[in-house]
Amino acid sequence: MKLPLNTDLTGKTVVITGAGGVLGGMFAKALAQAGGKVALLDLNQEAAEKAAKEISEEGYIAKGYAANVLQKESLAAAHEQIKKDFGLCDILINGAGGNNPKATTDQEYYVPGELKEGEKSFFDLEQSGVEFVFNLNFIGTLLPTQEFAQDMLEKEGCNIINISSMNAYTPLTKIPAYSGAKAAVSNFTEWLAVHFSKSRIRVNGIAPGFFATKQNRELLFEKDGTPTPRTGKILAATPLGRFGESEELIGTLLFLLNNEASGFITGVVIPVDGGFQAYSGV
Repeated sequence: MKLPLNTDLTGKTVVITGAGGVLGGMFAKALAQAGGKVALLDLNQEAAEKAAKEISEEGYIAKGYAANVLQKESLAAAHEQIKKDFGLCDILINGAGGNNPKATTDQEYYVPGELKEGEKSFFDLEQSGVEFVFNLNFIGTLLPTQEFAQDMLEKEGCNIINISSMNAYTPLTKIPAYSGAKAAVSNFTEWLAVHFSKSRIRVNGIAPGFFATKQNRELLFEKDGTPTPRTGKILAATPLGRFGESEELIGTLLFLLNNEASGFITGVVIPVDGGFQAYSGV
């Protein structure tokens, strides 16, 4: 991977949640190349360790850890091991998140009498499914921040990056819990930036537009790989006319972590969306 910016993270301990996924794993690889000692956290320990092994085999410093971002005890256990392995945390990337079919409606619009048998309407959404998605994204950002930001207090050059979404600006149809949770993550990013401003911790966010990942593939592609009608709508509303490549998030990430380039920036959420937010549809 060729890094687009020269951000030097030599000696810094980087903690990434959701690091077993596509975007989290890519972040880990980039920040390890920038010199960071990267701790990859994921509920799926095997996925985290596999991604860490690939990074280590390229000559960089990385290790995978099992961690549940919805359990304080799990995060604390991972934290203790990371401190033994790499030292105190300097950078936290809150990358854990995602949607779930139990919090997704089958139709974009509720039209009485048009719902087909077996389809899930807004009224059929289960509380447990909505709570899981909201908690995964919001509580799954809050708890890791509570755990790892303690290492950053009164240190210089520490950063927290939260991963929001374009759903935080304009909610997409079908996924109310995910959209609401990401709006909460963006708001929380601003809150944290103010709260930690006297402790010299900068807190910012990235709001990816549409990237084809494991979490959203079922919404974007049919089982045979052909695009869904939803994909057609997304691309029509994205002026650049394509999905983003995961590597195209790296520049924004490295910029926000570069204390020389962005040292006076805190409390912002930067869209990386191919123009989606700017386009009115006409």
